[in-house]
Amino acid sequence: MEEIIKINQNNQGEAQVSARELYQALEVKKSYRFSQWFETNAKQLIENEDFTSVDATTVVNNGAIKTIQDYSLTVDAAKQIALMSGTEKGKQVRMYFIQVEKAWNSPDQIMARALTIAQMKLDHKDNLIAEMKPKALFADAVSASQTSILVGELAKLLKQNGIDTGANRLFTWLRDNGYLIRRKGTDYNMPTQKSMEMGLFEIKEHNHINSNGVNVTTKTPKVTGKGQQYFINKFLQAA
Repeated sequence: MEEIIKINQNNQGEAQVSARELYQALEVKKSYRFSQWFETNAKQLIENEDFTSVDATTVVNNGAIKTIQDYSLTVDAAKQIALMSGTEKGKQVRMYFIQVEKAWNSPDQIMARALTIAQMKLDHKDNLIAEMKPKALFADAVSASQTSILVGELAKLLKQNGIDTGANRLFTWLRDNGYLIRRKGTDYNMPTQKSMEMGLFEIKEHNHINSNGVNVTTKTPKVTGKGQQYFINKFLQAA
């Protein structure tokens, strides 16, 4: 059977026809513009049931690609429009759609489409698994971590695994979200009471003698293994 109009298949395996291709096949271009032609014929159709609005592309005179309005029609809607044209060409196009439907609904074609859809779903699933695998491995590795790390080191881990952040931005985020103290003073950037109760941080103290011979104690917040898992999950869920 000679192809007059290309028959497309949507995600549900249903046959669809481009309204612009039908417009050209019916040879009504000399009568009136596509937009006028479709507006007239669409009065007999139900949107989102007989047709849906879609974008198409065309090449203009300077070679640029332009986006234009098109509509995806069911074969029944396309047959109806062909019949309403009242022309010999319309009859030919309608008979073509009738033959297409017979072939489309043959057992072999139904099975072929079912296999195609099944393969598409498997491919989509494989892509999702491939995309999520690094994140899953990353989260698993963090959950097994028993070592506390600096906030800057956590920022590097996040950055390496697709989370767009850095040490300064992570510190800001932790302060803004109530995990570190934002009040300027001796406790600035120290874990809040909530963070400590949740077991997300621990405070490491370090003593040293400064240049004036004074014994100085410095405090550094470190993210616990539990905290690493908590923040990793939080950022991955938001990604």
